[in-house]
Amino acid sequence: MCFIVDAFSRTIVGWRVASHMRTTMVLDAIEMARWSRGTELDGLRCHSDAGSQFTSVRYGERLAEIGAVPSIGSVGDSYDNALAETVNGYYKAELIRGPARQQPWKTVADVELATLGWVHWHNTARLHGYLDDRPPAEFEQAFDAAQRDDHETVEIP
Repeated sequence: MCFIVDAFSRTIVGWRVASHMRTTMVLDAIEMARWSRGTELDGLRCHSDAGSQFTSVRYGERLAEIGAVPSIGSVGDSYDNALAETVNGYYKAELIRGPARQQPWKTVADVELATLGWVHWHNTARLHGYLDDRPPAEFEQAFDAAQRDDHETVEIP
């Protein structure tokens, strides 16, 4: 499993379930995030651990193509990657090992379909303390509305 999480809103913007831990899994999640957030992501900082998927040449090249830069924490700690570890923990507790779990997961496709539902719930209904107990979608909508209100122009007759 690989999740791409917007650190500001806690929205999962890209994800991928696979039966392997190869770089292609991460690249697929990045493509989903690009579809969600835009093709050019200049200034984006991608925090990750030091796994081989995130230190590969292909990963670094793909980030450079979209204007993003990697940020890899030191080996053996999760300080730079705390958000990802938190989301992974929620996912495992709420879906993989949680009450919604099918006994047992039969195929990767079963996990992928369940993950699709969990990501939708996470983004639209799960309350996040960091977001003043709002779901990420609601938080983003409120932020966007505030930005629009701040930039409204007043016509002078």
